[in-house]
Amino acid sequence: MKEKNILITGGTGFIGEYLSEELLKDGHFLTIVTRSPEKYKSVSSKNQQFITLDQATERMLDMDIVINLAGESIFGQRWSDEVKNRIYESRINTTRSLVEAMETTEDRPELFISASAVGIYGDSDDTLLDEESPFGSDFLATVCEDWEKESKKAESLGVRVANPRIGIVLEKGGGVLEQMITPFKFFVGGPIGTGDQYVPWVHMKDLCNAILFPIKNQNFRGPYNACSPNPATMNELANALGSVMNRPSIFKVPEFLLNIALGEAAEPILASLRVQPKVLQKADFEFEFEDLETALGDIL
Repeated sequence: MKEKNILITGGTGFIGEYLSEELLKDGHFLTIVTRSPEKYKSVSSKNQQFITLDQATERMLDMDIVINLAGESIFGQRWSDEVKNRIYESRINTTRSLVEAMETTEDRPELFISASAVGIYGDSDDTLLDEESPFGSDFLATVCEDWEKESKKAESLGVRVANPRIGIVLEKGGGVLEQMITPFKFFVGGPIGTGDQYVPWVHMKDLCNAILFPIKNQNFRGPYNACSPNPATMNELANALGSVMNRPSIFKVPEFLLNIALGEAAEPILASLRVQPKVLQKADFEFEFEDLETALGDIL
């Protein structure tokens, strides 16, 4: 694949760091948007530079591809009105700024990969969900729906738009897995909530390949679920984690305790999302890690 000039927002985050590494391996030239470019002077090079969002609007003319992963974390804090506002605006406003920057340039990017999340479907019990399923009505579903709407405005500018709806990412260094590992290390691990809720998990390697899939497939566009074809229940996730770590999985974190501790912010952890990546499957995308225990064994 020919080397591309790629602009990435959220490139210093949990997913962004892994994705950037994959792109650099493929020989691409990265411009990574961050609030504090000065923090990354030591890792800047001729094929990797760090700039602010304001500077990104000036660089849009030089970009072949824009990847938008920016957004305030939904985990690790209670959702006050202020936090919910940051979660919403960090996604919508950044996406809007990128599309407006594209509008001001004549030589526009060929592709805009703008993230979304499987939370767009809302808590759905054991209903099998694909890209044609109706959207939920809770806070996160609304955020995701508006997020995708903002990105699709780039289509009117002649830019191809793809929206990976990201699931629960399994990898060291962040996400749900990082929160679960420590209790297991001390033999007090177990499922979170009832344990019956479906977890739309995905290995970081498969996620990065899924996000980059539209680059390598020029006719690929629109929303697609970026998660394993084999969603597991929280009980199954906890049991597989215990098996890989050679620890018991018996100490359940009760749903009511999570609600007391996190309030509305507990919803992404307790929601049941039995999601299928039907669009990727139809496009012959190959998952390297379809089995949960195999995925956890590779990570740990």
